[in-house]
Amino acid sequence: MIGFLEGIVFDVSADTFILNVNGVGYDISASAQTLTDVQVLLGQKMKVWIYSHVREDAFQLFGFLQKPEKDFFIQLLKVNGVGPKSALSVLSGAPLITIQQWIEEGDAKALSSLPKVGKKTAEQIVLTLKGKLVLIESKAKAPKVSETHRQISSALVNLGFKSQTVDQFVASLAPVITLEEGVREGLKRLAGQM
Repeated sequence: MIGFLEGIVFDVSADTFILNVNGVGYDISASAQTLTDVQVLLGQKMKVWIYSHVREDAFQLFGFLQKPEKDFFIQLLKVNGVGPKSALSVLSGAPLITIQQWIEEGDAKALSSLPKVGKKTAEQIVLTLKGKLVLIESKAKAPKVSETHRQISSALVNLGFKSQTVDQFVASLAPVITLEEGVREGLKRLAGQM
């Protein structure tokens, strides 16, 4: 199975993106949030965590920018009635930490507000995963944040953007970036989320 791929973002569509890895274009399905982040990286090199889903009639790749998101996706697949596409819909519906909080609180009503998640599926998600997500959170190591990333974060929060939204954006930035580039990119990507 493929653990991760590193290559250049070649194309992004509504549900998938193509990653060019040494001349081979991998068609990768991803959540709405991941696709938004990948859109900005068009033509640039990136690394993506991969989940390979193999059936008799198909071989699909699902991509994630963060390892905890991939781990959570795999946990969702353990839920009776949740397949890869519906798991992606769940991840597209709200931030990962919010979904995990709903599960831990047993809030099936909030979960059922996610795309393609009915009441029974939401209850099944809570029943299967409640109390088991701590393992995912403990595995998720906080990324080291450079001084430049801190300054970008501070500047965007001071401009009125929500702290949680800014944190998610800054986590997706390249390790080496200037303050000006980061703030400019933040203004482009976060516009309309104040």
